[in-house]
Amino acid sequence: MAAVRTDGQGGWHRIDRAAFGLVYGAITVLSLLMAMGDHPEAPFETAAILFGSVLAVTLAKAFAELVGHAIDKGERVTRTSWQAAWRHSAPTLAVANLPTLLFVAAGLGWLSVETAGGLSQGVCVLVLMAVGARLGWVVERRPVPALGGAVFAGGIGLALAVVKFVIH
Repeated sequence: MAAVRTDGQGGWHRIDRAAFGLVYGAITVLSLLMAMGDHPEAPFETAAILFGSVLAVTLAKAFAELVGHAIDKGERVTRTSWQAAWRHSAPTLAVANLPTLLFVAAGLGWLSVETAGGLSQGVCVLVLMAVGARLGWVVERRPVPALGGAVFAGGIGLALAVVKFVIH
């Protein structure tokens, strides 16, 4: 028989713990897409740059967290501390997976590059909306604040998408 959760979070526990990285990853992907321009010419290269850049940011975040914690606490760096830093940082990289695959699909001719870019932005906006909705729900336990959180967080992503449109 499966263990019953008693903390009231159900299946949301993992997403709640990943919220920081999910927001960080979505904003990072949106920023990279903005910097890449309106029509990336080589979708496989775009996929590699996107994933590689988010991987670099994720590793930097994990390393900075590890070093900061070690200095702050005066503790040695151990395998356990590396694992904890990675666990906290990995959701940042996870957000890049689907956008990367969308650009690979564009490289294979299954999607246009424009569609891959638009869907990638949509994925990031949806991630932000989901985390914003969860925040509103956790804090207030009511639908209206959850909707407000989704609109606010999604609005940040939409603003980045609009900036990309305006500058390119």
